[in-house]
Order: sequence, then structure tokens, then C-alpha cells
Amino acid sequence: MKFVDVTNDIAFRKIFGNENKKISLISFLNAVINFPNGNKVVEVDILNPYQLAKLSGGKSTIVDVKAKDKNGNTFIVEMQIAESEFFHKRILYYTSQSYTSQIAKGRDYNKLNPAYFIGILEFEISTNFNYRSCHKVLDIETNEHIIQDIEFNFIELPKFNKSIDELESSIDQWTYFIKNAEDLDLIPETVQDQGLKEAYQEANKNSWTQAELEDYERASIKEQDEIGRIELERQKEKLQIGKKLKDKGMDLIFIIETTGLTKNEIDSL
Repeated sequence: MKFVDVTNDIAFRKIFGNENKKISLISFLNAVINFPNGNKVVEVDILNPYQLAKLSGGKSTIVDVKAKDKNGNTFIVEMQIAESEFFHKRILYYTSQSYTSQIAKGRDYNKLNPAYFIGILEFEISTNFNYRSCHKVLDIETNEHIIQDIEFNFIELPKFNKSIDELESSIDQWTYFIKNAEDLDLIPETVQDQGLKEAYQEANKNSWTQAELEDYERASIKEQDEIGRIELERQKEKLQIGKKLKDKGMDLIFIIETTGLTKNEIDSL
């Protein structure tokens, strides 16, 4: 077997957004989210990921996978390869939009159901040493959870370094699959969950059509171009800061520590 890179946009949607094989998405949601009272997702409807603005001139957003279960809970699952500008505001915006769009303005608040965001990130976003973190609205002194219904879950792939023998939970198994499938030749023998088995099978390149593989390669090129663009912008910003510090006569070591630039890069400014 040869598996695709699960973080690729096309692969990610094929595995988690497949209307005919929702068992993988259900398994993943149950692995990530700690539902109250031991509840579990048993069925989902995969929704159109476009959230078109209701008002003229409003913003329109798109997410990777969006689904709703039989209890009315909304799930947004996004694969993010690089941290973009205003990332935090963007996810807050469209998760809140998914929550508020359930009812007409100012009516039937009791009909509002929870909205869960799950971000699978190829960069670090928090100071939490764990690779998985959950963010809610809590009292900063008592941790009391009065304001409920919106929850953000992050899986920071750079922090996940477990070997296959160290996997302890279903979320470990899923994260291992997402991060390492491309380097594997077989479905690990330890995989027992049917949804995860289905995900491995969907990720098998041999089962893909030629058209799907071409889309996959185009998405890969696009992602690399986007990473390159972001890195170039960051480097330009570093150089601008470095030049300002140099013009002010700041010490070379201080500029290096502040910007991450090399001595040669600073000398060339």
C-alpha cells in the first residue's frame, strides 16, 4: 500500500467529508471531543462548507468539513498547514456564525445547539505541552463553565511525537494516522476502530482515480506555494525590523536574538 498525505486538502476532504463513508468522521469526532454525560456522535449529515453572508457586502467563508449530528450539534473540522494572519479571529468568526445562524435574530434561543471547532494544525499555537488542547469560556478563578455551547479544539501536529507502540487512546491513533500515514506501507495491526480502518483504506493511493490523483497533486503544489508565500512575508517583516533596529544603532547580538536573522543578513541591510 501507498498512502496519501492526509494533510493535503483533497485527501483531507475525501477522508473526512465523504457523504457515503461517514463512519470515519463520526469516529474522529468522538475521539477528539469529550461530550458531556458520556454522549457520542452516532450519525452526521455533512453540510455545504460554504457559509454565505446573509447581508450584502458581508464576508463569505469556507471550511474543510462541516457536519451536524442528530442532536443539532455543529462540527467544523479544518486542516491548517500554516498560521495565517488573523487566524484566531477567523475561526472565531465562522464558528460563531455557524452558531448564530441556527435561528432568526432575537428569537428561540432555546433552539441554539453547540458548535464545535476542530483545528488540525501543522504549527504550534499554544503554550500547552500536550498536542491536543480544548478551549472554552471559563471563569478565570474557578474554571466554572457557565457560558457554554462554543468550543475550540486544536491538534498541534508538531507536538505529537509518539511512536506506534506508545499510542494510548483513540485520539492518539487518529493523530498518528494524520501525521504519519504518508510514510506507512500497511495499516498498523493495532488499529481496531472501524472508522479509522476506513480512513486508512480511503487514504490508499491505489484506490484513487486518475482524476483524484491529479487534483491531489495540484493541491499539494498550491499548499507548498502558500507556505512559500507566508515564509517570504515573514522574512520581509524580519528584515524590516532588523533594518529599523540597525538604523537605531542597536547591538548586533540583540538584533539577531530579536529577529532571528543571521549576521550576514543584518550586514547586508
